[in-house]
Amino acid sequence: MYKKPSIKEWAVEDRPREKLLTKGTRSLSEAELLAILIGSGNSKESAVELSRRILLAVNNDLSVLSKKDASYLLKFRGIGEAKAVNIMAALELGRRRKEHGTSVKTVIANSNDAANYFRPLLEDLPHEEFWVLLLNRSNTVIDKFMISQGGVTGTVIDVKLILKVALERLACSLILCHNHPSGNMMASEADKKVTKKIRDAAELMEISVLDHVIIAHDQYLSFADEALL
Repeated sequence: MYKKPSIKEWAVEDRPREKLLTKGTRSLSEAELLAILIGSGNSKESAVELSRRILLAVNNDLSVLSKKDASYLLKFRGIGEAKAVNIMAALELGRRRKEHGTSVKTVIANSNDAANYFRPLLEDLPHEEFWVLLLNRSNTVIDKFMISQGGVTGTVIDVKLILKVALERLACSLILCHNHPSGNMMASEADKKVTKKIRDAAELMEISVLDHVIIAHDQYLSFADEALL
């Protein structure tokens, strides 16, 4: 009976690891890169074939795959906990690499600057996170910090903690930002209420809230642009 060759039986130049070493990372498809992470497939599929099936299940969109948890990956025959962890760790490294690009001090001149600053941190997350950007008098970034992490539908915000950190870092103004994992970029009534609460409390400390940006995948809503502040 015909038996499909395993990766070890492929020509050397076609094996993902060897191909990476001889031709570089850019020569590999996403399925081949994923195959290197999982190492082996199952009795019916090579690692590359299994990787192709995993990617096909998310329409070949790595952003969608990065939102999946271990329980999702474990549904694929040939993926155990160790392989699922490898995939999740690699995707998280990719997210952090994008985040690292925002660590250089920069000036935030408008809502688009703010959205671009936060998008690498938030656009692929499957849960909500609420972040605060601290700015000096010239709108140069001093620091950023996450104030809350929650489920798919919302987070809990501690206004006192926001002001404490802002005062400690001598911030002159703030930009608030959180994500909507659903992709809906409309501001909810809860979003509007918490924005007003933070804005009013910050004004007492002579700190301005310049904007509240909602990241919804590749779109965003700015409270400042929409006159919601």
